[in-house]
Amino acid sequence: MNTINSISEFHRLVSLPEPLHPLVSVIRVADIRFNNTEIWEQFSLNFYCISLKKDVSGKVKYGQQYYDFDKGLMTFIAPKQIQTLAVPHDQILGPESGTGYALLLHPDFLYRHPLAATIKNYGFFSYAVNEALHLSEREEKNIIEIIEKIDTEYQFIDKHTQDIILSQIDLLLNYSNRFYERQFITRKAINHDLLTKMDQLLNEFFEQEQTQKNGIPSVDLLAKKLNLSSYYLSDMLRSLTGQSAQQHIQDKLIEKAKEYLSLTNLSVAEIAYRLGFEYPQSFNKLFKKKLNLSPLEFRQTFN
Repeated sequence: MNTINSISEFHRLVSLPEPLHPLVSVIRVADIRFNNTEIWEQFSLNFYCISLKKDVSGKVKYGQQYYDFDKGLMTFIAPKQIQTLAVPHDQILGPESGTGYALLLHPDFLYRHPLAATIKNYGFFSYAVNEALHLSEREEKNIIEIIEKIDTEYQFIDKHTQDIILSQIDLLLNYSNRFYERQFITRKAINHDLLTKMDQLLNEFFEQEQTQKNGIPSVDLLAKKLNLSSYYLSDMLRSLTGQSAQQHIQDKLIEKAKEYLSLTNLSVAEIAYRLGFEYPQSFNKLFKKKLNLSPLEFRQTFN
């Protein structure tokens, strides 16, 4: 795998002049020319990349899935994420077709700024490429205005440059968070279907006693079966139910535990092991946290 360590190195690899600032850069998609296709077969960046692209003929691949940038959308790539880019042969010599921007941001640019900590709270940096942010024309205009302000600001570097640029990036991320929440709402019907499929998967785990054999299903496992990233699954569920994917799994475990406690003579320890808990004490602790009753106290309410 090829690791691209600096923004300057990235500029050279896409046939662009040296960046005006070594730690932040705005690239116009139409100016990109790939000069080495082998590098892009599997690579990672040691800096953040926030892209707004449309009508791009190059395809990005995460895992086994390619994604075409045929419409305006945003993607958010954190440092060290593995990517693959399928570059058409005619783009080795000519410009990449399409329009849009790529904002490159090195973590060192965030040094001693509050954004250094808060940027890690934005889950969309861990979304898969097929979970990109689709923008309305108005939203796209807002994002482009911010990116162009950043582009203008680092043309003249002084002691205020870093704070002004980072305040604009902070604004961009907050807008992106808002627009993702809007996207969750506008895709509510699709997301409800995903929630139903997730519940079906959990029910299958319980009915086939897979939890006893393989332990409690993880968020990563369920997300993989639903062809989603774990972060997107959690954020999507939080928009629908107010709970994360982990909390949803725990609620389903408690529902099944209540069924065992009320309808069977299984001991609490047997129920704990059947549900995938390694230690009965962990099951007891979770049950009491959720219901304010121990499993035995809950069972006694049926006597």
